[in-house]
Amino acid sequence: MGDLTGLPDLLRDCAPRVLAAVVRRYGDFEACEDAVQEALIAAAGQWPESGIPEQPRSWLITVASRRRVEALRNETARRRREEAVRHDPVPAVRGDDELALLLLCCHPALSGPAQVTLTLRAVGGLTTAEIARALLLPEATVGQRISRAKQRIRDAGARFEMPAPDEVGERLSAVRHVLYLIFNEGYTASSGDALNRVDLTREAIRLTRQLHRRLPGDGETAGLLALMLLTDARRPARTGPDGALIPLAEQDRGHWDTAAIAEGVALITDTLARAPIGPFQLQAAIAAVHDEAARAEDTDWPQILILYGMLHALAPSPMVTLNRIVAGAMVEGPRAGLAALDRVADDPVLARHHRTAAVRAHLLELAGDRAGARDQYRLAARLTLSRPEQRYLESRAGGLGRGEQR
Repeated sequence: MGDLTGLPDLLRDCAPRVLAAVVRRYGDFEACEDAVQEALIAAAGQWPESGIPEQPRSWLITVASRRRVEALRNETARRRREEAVRHDPVPAVRGDDELALLLLCCHPALSGPAQVTLTLRAVGGLTTAEIARALLLPEATVGQRISRAKQRIRDAGARFEMPAPDEVGERLSAVRHVLYLIFNEGYTASSGDALNRVDLTREAIRLTRQLHRRLPGDGETAGLLALMLLTDARRPARTGPDGALIPLAEQDRGHWDTAAIAEGVALITDTLARAPIGPFQLQAAIAAVHDEAARAEDTDWPQILILYGMLHALAPSPMVTLNRIVAGAMVEGPRAGLAALDRVADDPVLARHHRTAAVRAHLLELAGDRAGARDQYRLAARLTLSRPEQRYLESRAGGLGRGEQR
């Protein structure tokens, strides 16, 4: 029978290619996705007893094709499609199938949450229950979201095919954004008891690695993969034994994943040398500067400030603004950072975000204003939905005592 410990990973790896092959043959994404899910369930039930077939992907495609034909029995094309399956039971898998599937799941007719959910289901191979657990949503909500997404694709008349060349760039940008969202939600969960949701970060890295293999010359895809690797490399040191958050400056860097750092640094170094610079590449370069510092005090903050300036010019956003202020404060001092925060106080996104209050608290603490820092740490704790972050921020506030100024 052989070792079956890797069966879940095998099924997950096969899922997008199987779905791509079946959709390309039958053309109905929603029905084919259901057929592939049935084939995956059948494999999960049968293979532990019968053993993994010599060609597992072909087995899954054959079973999914048969399931799809069974669903077509009452349609006028039943005889023709059943005959096609008998003569050619295993549709060929083409090299661009997975890319086309990613582009379909990130169709512009879908909302961002729908793109994320459908990508995890169709390309990631996660079940509805797995997605619900990963996103901390009720299973019924995820099921409805998937159904609505598939219906929107059908209503939009989307076809399983590569978009026209002039559309690929825009659609690729959406794909990268969705993969980035999946990674971020896994690396710092927006709510709940856990800081990390490793199943999401692992899936985002796996899918981005596949995309990079399909498009090795695309600089932003390479930058995104490097960013994920360099960021996830710190995960083993981000929490203590009790799950408490440990900030970057206080982490034991001996626990960082040196292999992931080496891969990420090599990837971003190569990409910056040959491709037009994009936002993901700049973020990866910033992550590389952090990861290459042996100690927190060795961090090259002037270089990070320059990189954030470039990122702000290329792709401005409230979070880029906030991170640029932090880098500036590390170079010019906490008072300069506090003044910069005051200048962006009217930004509605920053005003509501817990990280703004947390940054202000940290800078006030560095400047010696313990009372002000304590109040801002407590404000940040009230604004975040992540319980590990709440506990960390409250502990920082508690550590400042009654808050007399020094």
